[in-house]
Amino acid sequence: MSRSVADRLSLVNGDRLAVNRERFLTAEPVEPNQVRDTILASWWRSRSWKVAADRINLSYVRDPDLDTPLTRTAMPVLRQLRESLEGQPISVILTDANGVVLTRLAADHDLDRHLDSVKLAPGFSYAEEFVGTNGIGTALEIGRPAHVFGHEHYAEKLEDLACAGVPIHHPISGKTVGAVDLTCWRRDADPLLIALARTTADQITKALFAAGSAPELELLQEYLRACRHAGGMVVALNNDMVMMNEHARQTLDPGDQVVLLGHAADALAGRDDPGTVVIEMPSGTRARLLCRPVRGPGRQGGVVQVKLIDQAETRAADFHTQPSSRMFLPGLVGSGALWLRACHQVDAAYQAGEWLALAGEQGVGKLAVLRATLQRRNPAGVFRVLDAADATDHSWQADVRKELLEGDGGLVIRHVEQLNARRTHAIAAAMQEAQALDRQRALWVAVTLTEGRDSVHLTRLMRFFPRTVALPPLRHHIEDLHDLVPFFLGKLSQPGRLTCSLTAMQLLLRSTWPGNTEQLWQVLRRVVQQRRVGVIQPADLPPECWTVSRRLLSPLESMERDAIVEALLDSAGNKLKAAKSLGMSRATIYRKVREYGILTPRS
Repeated sequence: MSRSVADRLSLVNGDRLAVNRERFLTAEPVEPNQVRDTILASWWRSRSWKVAADRINLSYVRDPDLDTPLTRTAMPVLRQLRESLEGQPISVILTDANGVVLTRLAADHDLDRHLDSVKLAPGFSYAEEFVGTNGIGTALEIGRPAHVFGHEHYAEKLEDLACAGVPIHHPISGKTVGAVDLTCWRRDADPLLIALARTTADQITKALFAAGSAPELELLQEYLRACRHAGGMVVALNNDMVMMNEHARQTLDPGDQVVLLGHAADALAGRDDPGTVVIEMPSGTRARLLCRPVRGPGRQGGVVQVKLIDQAETRAADFHTQPSSRMFLPGLVGSGALWLRACHQVDAAYQAGEWLALAGEQGVGKLAVLRATLQRRNPAGVFRVLDAADATDHSWQADVRKELLEGDGGLVIRHVEQLNARRTHAIAAAMQEAQALDRQRALWVAVTLTEGRDSVHLTRLMRFFPRTVALPPLRHHIEDLHDLVPFFLGKLSQPGRLTCSLTAMQLLLRSTWPGNTEQLWQVLRRVVQQRRVGVIQPADLPPECWTVSRRLLSPLESMERDAIVEALLDSAGNKLKAAKSLGMSRATIYRKVREYGILTPRS
């Protein structure tokens, strides 16, 4: 196709797009298949934020901070790109995570003058909520590359431009730290613009990793080590990132979390060996913080183990209680078809003398089912649990071999997917030796696997387990909440003194429970800390129960979600009042409510 023919077709398509944009702005139906889905969705967001389409009236946000890890690592990459584009009317732009322009490398005089006129300049924010559909704001809003050409822009003063924006993510935390954008005249737009922006963002991400990854990796390793070995609540933080394990996030209220992080940061910044700090949190709970610094160049931070004072540390690892009419296995309730089928399969494997592999997501109750099966069939039998997460020295391996050759009753090896190749082969050899001695008669062996974490080293080991049974996640037998909730409440408080209202139960049934039964236990545990008698109402449930979870949130995202839910509850569902109390705009709270799937409380 000749260039002139392509230009004519582009002009026709642009005219159609302009017509459909005008139709959208005047609340008329848009013609089907004439506007890209990404652009149309952005137009709808722009309308909900009441962005002006006929003008760009931005206020200066702040002086750009050019002495940050992002700018220090990005500038050499951007300068090299600008040099390679010498003579091309393409402006190279870097923004922070809020869309505030940090720097703009000159293109040509006419383009620079136009960009100044629309305030696409350092110190101004091109977030979608202020400017509408554009390469920078839309890319940051959807979290992936976005290219916007001509009439696809929501603001008509941007119609002569084409831009391609790509978010920049921190290489360790995954957090969005900024965006890179390439902007040119619409007439000069090239499909390769977005590819060039992607490549530039990738180069900046690699530069960030090379410049600052070592301290973050060291902190991450120390945090994971503390989570594996210390147990309980664990927090890690430095200047740029915060990590909080599920136990801490479920146990501590959002307000307590904020205060705890502040005290931890102060303690870690103050001394080389801060040791133990005792704090009192807004809820009245007192906690002991064991702080261990993890230093890095220009960074202060460390790992903090949290222990609540004067409170029992109760877990529901085995859900052990008195039998009820709905119990097939002792201490376990549930009548859902998938749940009962899995329990029957485990019981059948024990009766057949078959060693068993039990798979399932975290928190579904794998260990509880195995313990209950042994209790049902061999109440006097010894139940030994060895966790592959603890396989850090030869003594663990020796313990496994000793149990296989000398033990009786039941042996469970948890998290076998975490074994490395050498240990996996050693355990497989011990199992082969045990079966050669006909040990299946005296010892029932089971291994647990976490779904989604398969290991290539397990092939030889799995030969000793004739079958694998999968325990269903709680969302696949959600009807069992009608049994589980009163059952857990009876364990957490005096039986019969605390019940769950129908409206609160409806909220619980709407959750997807990514943490499964263990998450339900922790939620009810938090409820009982506040209410020990009477009827649980929706307002008694923690913030996570007011959301329909679409994905696993980071600790900081969870804290933000919880703060928004608390504000909405305090304002009887009035988003404007909630936004004011949180110091955020109405547009931001509407966006966050959609993003986190928050169910707006009603008065």
